[in-house]
Amino acid sequence: MRVLRASSVLLPRTCGLQSRVLRSSVSVSVLLKLNGMRRQMRCSYSSRAIYTASDSKEEEECVDDSNEILGQHKESIIKEDVAKSYVEIENIRSDPDRLYSMTVKELRTLTRRVGIPAKGSKKDLVSALMSLPDKGEDGKNTAASTEEVNTKNQSSKRKAKALPVEENAQASTVVSEVTSKQKISRRKQKKVESTRVEGDCITSTTVEELSVKTEEIIDHVEPWTILAHKKPQAGWVPYNPRTMRPPPLSRDIKSMKFLSWNVNGLRALLKLKTFSALQLAQRENFDVLCLQETKLQEKDVEEIKATLFEGYDSSFWTCSVSKLGYSGTAIISRIKPISVKYGLGIPDHDSEGRLVTLEFDGFYLIGGYVPNSGDGLRRLTYRITEWDPSLSNYMKELEKSKPVILTGDLNCAHQEIDIFNPAGNRRSAGFTIEERESFESNFLSRGFVDTFRKQHPSAVAYTYWGYRHGGRKTNKGWRLDYFLVSQSIADRVHDSYILPDVTGSDHSPIGLILKL
Repeated sequence: MRVLRASSVLLPRTCGLQSRVLRSSVSVSVLLKLNGMRRQMRCSYSSRAIYTASDSKEEEECVDDSNEILGQHKESIIKEDVAKSYVEIENIRSDPDRLYSMTVKELRTLTRRVGIPAKGSKKDLVSALMSLPDKGEDGKNTAASTEEVNTKNQSSKRKAKALPVEENAQASTVVSEVTSKQKISRRKQKKVESTRVEGDCITSTTVEELSVKTEEIIDHVEPWTILAHKKPQAGWVPYNPRTMRPPPLSRDIKSMKFLSWNVNGLRALLKLKTFSALQLAQRENFDVLCLQETKLQEKDVEEIKATLFEGYDSSFWTCSVSKLGYSGTAIISRIKPISVKYGLGIPDHDSEGRLVTLEFDGFYLIGGYVPNSGDGLRRLTYRITEWDPSLSNYMKELEKSKPVILTGDLNCAHQEIDIFNPAGNRRSAGFTIEERESFESNFLSRGFVDTFRKQHPSAVAYTYWGYRHGGRKTNKGWRLDYFLVSQSIADRVHDSYILPDVTGSDHSPIGLILKL
């Protein structure tokens, strides 16, 4: 097989194609014919019964040459075709009647050739062609460039819609210090009224609240400042301790500061590099610290007591003896109490190390860890028929001589505002109807005040977040930890607060400042 060279363009002679030079004005139809003839050529070769190795090699060269030709000229042909279309349009634009005489199909074909979207009615297509800009100075198709820009803008808009909705920067109770990685899905905006107490002034503001329904809030610096609740009600606001705590008391007002914390294993907590008990004591400057779920054995207590920070010389510990490494409570104080008592005085309730009671001059302080109803609610009956009534009666007996403060993990989210997903936890330990009614009847209805809820009636705040689903990062939590006080001293509570920024446990510490 021989190959004919013509004007530096190689064309196979045996392909049945006459030797000629492709000019830039060749139409797209010529390309299609070339492709068709090339396919016929391959078919003719493949139909031979016998052919030599050299014939096969020449055949491959023939096909390669055709591919090279098509590749080199395809782009230039399209450009030339678009250029010719512009010339044609420029001629037609001077005669609008000619445009209107064309069919819709012809108009759409023409618009496609110059990069205009071929959509709309005949009137729209004519209008688009009439308003077609000239080619830019750089020779690029201005219409096509405009379309490209519009496409990018639309893409940017779509991306922008996918970004999280940012809150009003002045609404500090809604969002604080949002990071670049924040992701909030399935948002629901609503106007709510928030009331804040600042000194002696009460201010009411209406802000745009963000209700996070189900998805995650990722890498937020202070996730608790976002109103995370499945079914938020009008007026609910997220609790932000940086903005919603009253100013400190003056030094001439005597007071005591209490802290309570379910540490979920004291040994493990003290080993954490991210936690420093000394720093917590220095930062909060508390007088009394109540601990729950220490999980210590009696043989561990002396070793732990030796590591306590200076100034807190009075500490009282009780451990579970029925199940080792389980439950356990303690109270650490820098004020020496008048007396101390462990448990309720009822053997059936006192084997798990759940209560420590200290007597001070003006009140009794009870550090307690209420039994969890457990998996399958196996201890629910015990909890609501035995433990809760016994604890309530014990408190009322103490109250005959002095007001009572009960603090700790009470293992009950009392109201729907106290849990992220109330509907999904109706039969979960800590939120059953039975537990909530027991909490109401045995404590609140008997004259003990939920100090945090009294101070913040509309604040969504949690003290417990499960480890399993990264609850802290998404602020999907429960309020299980309380300071309950006798009605007689409720007005002396200066502040009842939560410290959600203190990590190291699945619970956060809670605090109470009581004026003496």
